[in-house]
Amino acid sequence: MPWNHNDYPDSMKNLNPDVREKAIEIANALLRDNHDEGRAIAIATSQARKAVNGEEDKRITYEVISRDTDWILTKEDGKRAIFAEETKSDLLSKAKPYVNEHNGILRIYEEDGSVEDTLYE
Repeated sequence: MPWNHNDYPDSMKNLNPDVREKAIEIANALLRDNHDEGRAIAIATSQARKAVNGEEDKRITYEVISRDTDWILTKEDGKRAIFAEETKSDLLSKAKPYVNEHNGILRIYEEDGSVEDTLYE
């Protein structure tokens, strides 16, 4: 299914508009070459970020971590919370669009401090 600027995968909705347009273009080309839809989206998003932001673009890593009685979003090695919420899921609903808008990488931790997932690499 070809995409356009009005109809595209949900995973692209929080991308910078320039990156999203390039990702749509790349994803459509990959689909024409019979790539799997999910893989085409991932490849297109990665390649579009490189094309728009440059090959040497240094992206900031943000972290979702547990703190005492709440969950916080910080920059990697940051001291101040960007967002704080009582639950991890509430925080992730704010953190994902924020990190995507800032073209960052999101590292999500478990309550015990182990890494659960890394998004937007």
